[in-house]
Amino acid sequence: MIEPIADPPAGTLAFRAHGELTRDDYRETLVPALREAVEAGSVRLLLVVADDFEKMDFAARIEDAKAELSFARRPGAWKRTALVTEVGWIRKAFHLFSRFAPGELRVFGLAEEDEARAWVAA
Repeated sequence: MIEPIADPPAGTLAFRAHGELTRDDYRETLVPALREAVEAGSVRLLLVVADDFEKMDFAARIEDAKAELSFARRPGAWKRTALVTEVGWIRKAFHLFSRFAPGELRVFGLAEEDEARAWVAA
């Protein structure tokens, strides 16, 4: 599940993922918010992945790939992405694919969420 974080830093999208991330999470929550931000020309994304995050189902992976291809047409819109998590495989995957992603990217630990909020909004 992914849900918006209340009171995000000014000018940022902020979400918390926990449990299982599904296709519906992408289609109903994440993609519409990202599309709006891309069209506005400024994406600053804070994504907090909780310790109870279990997995991303296959359909969600497909939606993720489709979203990346769709949003890749506006790479200048992506400013910063802050990932906050202690989940090891997510941290590794993020580092692996970060060189292909637009904008600045940075990984923070859960105890550094306040620092991530400040960095992504700067």
